[in-house]
Amino acid sequence: MEGGALLEYRNKVFLADKSANSFTHIKKLIVRFQPDMLVLHDVNAKGTYRAPRIKELHRKVVALAKRLKLKVVKISGTELRRTLLGDPKGTKQEMAELLAQRFPDELASRIPTKRKAWTSENARMDIFDAVELAVVASATLTR
Repeated sequence: MEGGALLEYRNKVFLADKSANSFTHIKKLIVRFQPDMLVLHDVNAKGTYRAPRIKELHRKVVALAKRLKLKVVKISGTELRRTLLGDPKGTKQEMAELLAQRFPDELASRIPTKRKAWTSENARMDIFDAVELAVVASATLTR
C-alpha cells in the first residue's frame, strides 16, 4: 500500500515446503517493492493462537526485516477489529466487507461468501488480512 492505494492485492498458496517457499516469496516482494515498513499480525498477542510453524516463519521474517533495516509493526487481531470496526469482537467477514466498500475496484469481486462454522476459511481471505494490516498501520501512522 502506498499513499492510500493498493499496489498488490493477491494471495499466494504453497502446497509443498510452505515455510521455506513463503519466506523466499516474502524476500522477493521486499526486494521488488522496497517498502519502508513491514506490517505483520502479532502472533504472540494475548488470545492469539498460531501454529509453531507460523511463529517460526514470523520470527524469520522479522529478522529479515531488521537485517534490511525495515521498520516492523505488529498488530493484534483485536486492534484490527477495534480500529476498522470500532468493535473488538467484530468478525473477519465484517472487516472484509468494509474493505471491499473502501476499495471496490480492487476487492469487491474477491470477497468470499460468509463462512459457515463447519467450513474452512476461504483462501482469498488472506488478501483481506493483508489489506487490513496495511490500512490500520496507515491510519495509526497518520494520527
